[in-house]
Amino acid sequence: MTQSPAVRTVGPRGPVRLGDRAARTLTTELARHHGAKSALLVGVDAESAVLAAAIEALLPGDTLTVVPADGTGAAQLRDHITAQGSWVADRLRVVDSVGEADPADVLVLGQPLTGTADEARSTLDGLNKYLTDGGVLAAAVPALPGMTSGATAELERQGALFGVGADLVLRNTPPVRVHRLRFTPADATVAGRLGPAYRPSSVPLTQNMHIDSNGVAAAGIALGLAALTRAARPKSKLWLLPALAAAPVAAFFRDPQRDVPDDESAVVAASDGRVLSVERLRDERFGEQEFLRIAVFLSVLDVHVNRTPVAGKVVDYFVVDGGFAAAMKPAAEHNVAAYTVLDTARGTVVVAQRTGLIARRIVQRAPVGALLAKGERLGLIRFGSRTDVYLPADAAEALVGPGDRVLGGASVIARWL
Repeated sequence: MTQSPAVRTVGPRGPVRLGDRAARTLTTELARHHGAKSALLVGVDAESAVLAAAIEALLPGDTLTVVPADGTGAAQLRDHITAQGSWVADRLRVVDSVGEADPADVLVLGQPLTGTADEARSTLDGLNKYLTDGGVLAAAVPALPGMTSGATAELERQGALFGVGADLVLRNTPPVRVHRLRFTPADATVAGRLGPAYRPSSVPLTQNMHIDSNGVAAAGIALGLAALTRAARPKSKLWLLPALAAAPVAAFFRDPQRDVPDDESAVVAASDGRVLSVERLRDERFGEQEFLRIAVFLSVLDVHVNRTPVAGKVVDYFVVDGGFAAAMKPAAEHNVAAYTVLDTARGTVVVAQRTGLIARRIVQRAPVGALLAKGERLGLIRFGSRTDVYLPADAAEALVGPGDRVLGGASVIARWL
């Protein structure tokens, strides 16, 4: 009988535990997959927040196999699951060791990795054979320096090779980083069955409005400058300038919830803003075919979080150097731009994030190999800018024209023929 991989959860500075927010982040791949799927949860006990999050994420048709943590009896776990009721008990199976489990679409390591690099590598190597083709393994490591003996560095290395997403969870003791790894390629069509991924680093203000982590950091810097100014010059009112700037700076990075259309033929806007142009063109970087390009200008007052217009798999990402002309001007065609290339069921789709006169920083959060749902957050551009969506011209019809206002992830800008 194959034993479960050993996982050390006590680092050089003491035990590392996973709270509710980290648990939800670990199980995000399970929660966002709308189709029937199989999951394997390794190293939990009855009180585990990760087990509770996995149970909450289950949908009809899902199955979940649970492997107890070292020193935890399988009988105790079975009793706990039975107490959840027949709906849960019918979908969960407890096994004594991972060797008794079948390969799963999603594998979650229920305890953080805190040992050496060799121990972390051995654990991952022992688990990835329990993944189906294209399956995802989720694991957490402490995010603070010195909290492990090499496991954090090993997960960073594995993430560079196989990573399809990573999230920093600050609201945990200590903070952890959750890595999602895919060791074999996934079919791009699977993206059509996914919902947008949960992102823990944004800060909720209301049920429908969040602030992106970049905004939290920028507002924190402004308040820090205010505090330093007041300490240095207590009789001066100069500290009010950065203090009053904190709120509008944070508001610039607002990240509202959006209702993404269920219509499979709908292509949604990649950003908020005003449509600049709709044109057919060719771009040899993306193939010989003709594309339909829809360009949208974002003013400094628009939401700057960018979203994917269609479901697909990231197959390429590159940045082209250039200038910083005003984004609404024709010269912006030659500005610095980041291109995310998606493989979709309808062909190649490209999202271009362009800088502007004020915008000088592009953030893109979707690594090559990631599967993105329609309307999922892709990244953002800091201050006024432009996004372009390239669609196969023979497969799509534009539904907007120059001057139209659109909302990222919600407005339908085109329809598949």
